[in-house]
Amino acid sequence: MTATASATSSSVRTLDANEAVANVAYRVSEVIAIYPITPASAMGEYADAWAADGRDNLFGAVPQVVEMQSEGGAAGAVHGALQGGALVTTFTASQGLLLMLPDLFKIAGELTSFCMHVAARSIATHALSIFGDHSDVMAARGTGFALLASGSAQEAQDLAAVGHAVTLAARVPVLHFFDGFRTSHEITKVATLDDDTLRALLPATAMQAHRGRSLDPERPVIRGTSQNPDTFFQSREAIEPHYTAFPGLLDDTLARFAELTGRRYRLFDYAGHPQAERVIVMMGSGAECAHETADFLAARDERVGVLKVRLFRPFSVEHLLRALPASVQSIAVLDRTKEPGSSGEPLLQEVVCGLLAAVDDGRLARMPRIIGGRYGLAGKEFTPAMVKAVFDALGQAKPPARFTVGIRDDVSHRSLPVDAAFDRELESADETRAVFFGLGSDGTVSANKATIKIIGEQTGLYAQGHFEFDSRKAGSTTISHLRFGPRPIRSTYRISQAQFVAVHAPEFLDRRDVLASTAPGATVLLNTAVPADRVWASLPREAQQQLIDRRCRLFAIDGYAQSERAGLGRRINTVMQLCFFSLSRVMPMDEAMQHLRQSLEDTWGRRGPEVVRRNMAALEGTLAALVEVPVPTQASSPRTRIPAVPADAPDFAQRVTRLLIEGRGDELPVSAFPPDGTWPTGTSRLEKRAIALDIPIWQPDLCVQCNRCAMICPHAAIRTKVYAPTTLAEAPAGFKSMPEGFEPQLEGMAYTVQVAPEDCTGCGLCIEVCPAKDHHDPRRRALVSEPLEAHRDREREAFAFFERIPSAPLAGLALDHRTVTFRQPLFEFSGACAGCGETPYLRLLTELFGDRLLIANATGCSSIYGGNLPTTPYTTNAQGRGPAWSNSLFEDNAEFGLGMRLALDAAAARATALLHAWSDRLPTELVAGLLSADNPAADGEADREGNGEVWAAAQRARVAELEQRMTADGSPAALALRDAATALLPRSVWIVGGDGWAYDIGYGGLDHVLASHRKVNVLVLDTEVYSNTGGQQSKATPLGASAKFATAGKSIRKKDLGLLAMGYGHVYVAQVGMQSHAEQTVKAMLEAERHPGPSLVIAHSPCIAHGYDLVNSPLQQRKAIASGTWPLYRFDPRRVDAGESPLQLDSGPPTIDVADYMAGESRFRMVELRSPERFRELQDAARDAVRQRQALYEQLARIHLPPEHHHG
Repeated sequence: MTATASATSSSVRTLDANEAVANVAYRVSEVIAIYPITPASAMGEYADAWAADGRDNLFGAVPQVVEMQSEGGAAGAVHGALQGGALVTTFTASQGLLLMLPDLFKIAGELTSFCMHVAARSIATHALSIFGDHSDVMAARGTGFALLASGSAQEAQDLAAVGHAVTLAARVPVLHFFDGFRTSHEITKVATLDDDTLRALLPATAMQAHRGRSLDPERPVIRGTSQNPDTFFQSREAIEPHYTAFPGLLDDTLARFAELTGRRYRLFDYAGHPQAERVIVMMGSGAECAHETADFLAARDERVGVLKVRLFRPFSVEHLLRALPASVQSIAVLDRTKEPGSSGEPLLQEVVCGLLAAVDDGRLARMPRIIGGRYGLAGKEFTPAMVKAVFDALGQAKPPARFTVGIRDDVSHRSLPVDAAFDRELESADETRAVFFGLGSDGTVSANKATIKIIGEQTGLYAQGHFEFDSRKAGSTTISHLRFGPRPIRSTYRISQAQFVAVHAPEFLDRRDVLASTAPGATVLLNTAVPADRVWASLPREAQQQLIDRRCRLFAIDGYAQSERAGLGRRINTVMQLCFFSLSRVMPMDEAMQHLRQSLEDTWGRRGPEVVRRNMAALEGTLAALVEVPVPTQASSPRTRIPAVPADAPDFAQRVTRLLIEGRGDELPVSAFPPDGTWPTGTSRLEKRAIALDIPIWQPDLCVQCNRCAMICPHAAIRTKVYAPTTLAEAPAGFKSMPEGFEPQLEGMAYTVQVAPEDCTGCGLCIEVCPAKDHHDPRRRALVSEPLEAHRDREREAFAFFERIPSAPLAGLALDHRTVTFRQPLFEFSGACAGCGETPYLRLLTELFGDRLLIANATGCSSIYGGNLPTTPYTTNAQGRGPAWSNSLFEDNAEFGLGMRLALDAAAARATALLHAWSDRLPTELVAGLLSADNPAADGEADREGNGEVWAAAQRARVAELEQRMTADGSPAALALRDAATALLPRSVWIVGGDGWAYDIGYGGLDHVLASHRKVNVLVLDTEVYSNTGGQQSKATPLGASAKFATAGKSIRKKDLGLLAMGYGHVYVAQVGMQSHAEQTVKAMLEAERHPGPSLVIAHSPCIAHGYDLVNSPLQQRKAIASGTWPLYRFDPRRVDAGESPLQLDSGPPTIDVADYMAGESRFRMVELRSPERFRELQDAARDAVRQRQALYEQLARIHLPPEHHHG
């Protein structure tokens, strides 16, 4: 791009590409069909919010914004709206784009003017990744859409406008894309486009022609016919002139855009030495880094350059030749995707084929040497050093024909060597660079976004903010990279040398090398509760040495104390933001304070005046509490950084997991990774995050042994156990116990409640639900909150001993909400949010059936905290058994789980057939027992515990005996039966996912699976929003709640998923609320497993998206149940044969008003703040919904049905 004096004035704002693109797309569209998917969701959220505010488009009307049930549904709505003559857009990424492909082929095949926007993201293959590359876009290259690439937020805004304009002129639909996260979420200064500019850019005549092609009974036509071989081929070729004309029309549109704005883009933009001999060809954000590097090297008179591709399809060789320097001798084409088995990736193929054609027809005198490489998959870093490595490869006498850069490939040996030190040469002395390490949900990222906006819009400096997320939930590591300087910033890569480093959680210093990015003389800000005079002594020796070696200045503040004082809890963002402005001096402090106050008003005003007041209060006294810690000349700490994994961890954990935990995954070579995506379980226990400030400490003198603490713990970080008291002889000092006092079967046993101190997240739920109080001091309970650091070592030793204690025999112990917690949870220490309402259900599932559990997990929160690296929470028992877990996609999870059941049934059928063939040569009792798999009660074994545990143990013994007998026989038939015998072991299949999957995108598949008679169990973790993508509404969102895509409050009732499933008659259905009614939840899960057909358990799951402190979730859940908003019930078809109604209501009629429930959650209060009158109407409608549903359920609970004699 080149810039000249602007032809029209435009305002400059600091924003990311998602907002910049949405701002254009909204104004030029009449219909916007959306569905959430990371990292594109924000574009739809902006559109919905603007529509809710009544903001007009260019044509004086508010666009019709509609959220569909899936991306496929959104594409269908887009197609229909286009056929109706509307100006339409949508936003998507990754799997969402794949789901749209059928409609995209149709839209392009019908030569429909349409522009969509994609935050390009990796496609799930061996694993899911939410980060950016071009895999999704390249999968769409055969649709007939023009593919238009942007590399920055400014380009993304500008080319979005161009895309909407050129599609009208060309009748070729446009897929405009930019890199997910790196561009979509990177905040920079953008010269925005005003309405007049957009109006002038859109071709009025072509727009009218588009409307004129709408389907209209006044001038009827037919589209979408079915054609035969005699017509289809010719019809398909008839579109070719439109694609031939497109590059020229795009160039004309870009020229018109330059006239209006002064910013000139071309189909291919060149940067670098005018007589370059070595040229890199690429597109997307990586081209910005290559541009910066080429300019740097060209200034040293190196003949290198970069050709940025704007238009990938239709690929214009003519425009490529115009941009390519005539002096070029060698070209490296870089693709941000991998196509296994191909001769080269897509961009390489286009360039090679295009230049070969040009040589053949005489437009190019000679063919330059061309090599192809892959880079940056799934957001992998792409740095100046990597760009230089490619240029160096081009300079070799025989460069590699195919290569990778940015990884160490010791398998195919195709990776280029990279000298990372080169990156520092590009760092400008007049640029401010700051890095912030924060914990997810502590406010660090939101504060830094506000900081960038303040500096970018209130100073003359250019600003850039990029944010790293590890894709786990709250409590994960976030890294913010902020740059400020006097020139445009093209540095689309991490900061390696920062003049300011903020460590917002002191445990980072023990877990990873956060000071590696400090530049000499850097300022380091540490948030710590340690008093100032003890801060230096509290640091690990490695950190002390780095501070000394790099001559850093160290400042400390107890941000937690400041935030607690202001009523903000652990959200330290405002405190730390003020400290940054004070220490960085990036702008005068009085101005910074003024802008910071205004920013707080703007950011938090929609949450109500009290939230604003608390943030303002956090500013008071903060600078007085900020102290400089003297840095001595020698390190003195006796302790070193804690090893990331224990010394006795398995080899894989030592070689791979350790580096991932330390944030050094980029150092791992290709050979370190399983090629098929299969990873070991039980690794979360290796990662001692120690993120809690305070942990629960057990007080045996008050404990009533209710086990509620262990039942509600979201992270299985507090455990209960009964055991032989003789084991206490080896207990460490201070280990606590008391006699077990409730179960006759356990008489004489000892009982302990124990916390895992470094795995606790400090949510406080265990203390909140503890009923045991000291009558002399009601504030003291059987669990008290104490600082982690004061108890860490002692409780760590105690937990290690606790895990070694053999449990008392539990077989045959009746299972209920108390005794189930004595069983080992096989889901532990996940990366879920502190206080998560989903994870207790999963922990319970593994306590009940974990040693025989198969889980099909829909993409969503539960797949991220359940299967996200570096560590995973599903683990094994002492026998090595545990849940086997897999995630396919978002939309297909029910079918995926059904497939697991079909495979199990097929294997069991094969094993049964083989067993029958051998039955006359085996003991009759053994064969009968083995064949009892479909009916455990048939063998007469006790099952008092209710989960089939006794029968499962007996069946394992029988299978082991069978395997021994068959091995001893040794014949091929015997060995075949031996190998098949494990299919006779018990297996429990659970299909797990959230409400976005079950109510929306996956409902069709779920409905089909429930309609079958196959034995599968479904657990819906209902948070009533799309929690994983940021809190968008689903059909589970309650009436009256505000959510993204429903900013003004949802106006329709929640879908009654359970009622729909009951209609089949043969499905077991339960609706449960574990945080307040654990006993009913345990009953429901046991009944669901025992039910011979499909089951559905819908679990109320409190979530941070509801807008309240989750320590209050038990109370809030009780209110949801008491108000009738979340009725508890169990629908068991087996009751029909007993002459009973299949539906049991486990919660009575409402006892409180819906308003009492709504008052406790900000998702309802935000609607009231926005429009009190509308909120009253929605609240009345919610009351009506509760009354009608309660009446319906009460009638259903009184219905008695005749038994069913035919079961299909």
